[in-house]
Amino acid sequence: QVQLVESGGGSVQAGESLTLSCQVSVHFDNGYCLGWFRQAPGKEREGVAGIDSNGMTVYADSVKGRFTISKDGTKNIVHLQMNSLKPEDSAMYYCAIDGFRPVSMVVALNGANAFGYWGQGTQVTVSS
Repeated sequence: QVQLVESGGGSVQAGESLTLSCQVSVHFDNGYCLGWFRQAPGKEREGVAGIDSNGMTVYADSVKGRFTISKDGTKNIVHLQMNSLKPEDSAMYYCAIDGFRPVSMVVALNGANAFGYWGQGTQVTVSS
């Protein structure tokens, strides 16, 4: 059973930073793709950033230049560094993982459907 645990959410002011972490129960470097997704009330779940076991990354246009995804293969943790946060970044953030696949799927339309294992989510609230 694959398990994911997110941490690092919180409430910040616009312009501030947060780092989310996703601890996974598998050896991430053994061929997986992990994505960070977010869902705000009344909105569809959207892909924010993804990384695969080879270190390939992808970002949604809305976060390029502000968010950075990285992995620590020895600890099986994937981080999402979020800088210059905006109120529109407020959402529940989830990490999800599945077998090796094109990392671009994270930000594709309905990309969330490609991932079978999900964490419980961590709330990010950005006030203006």
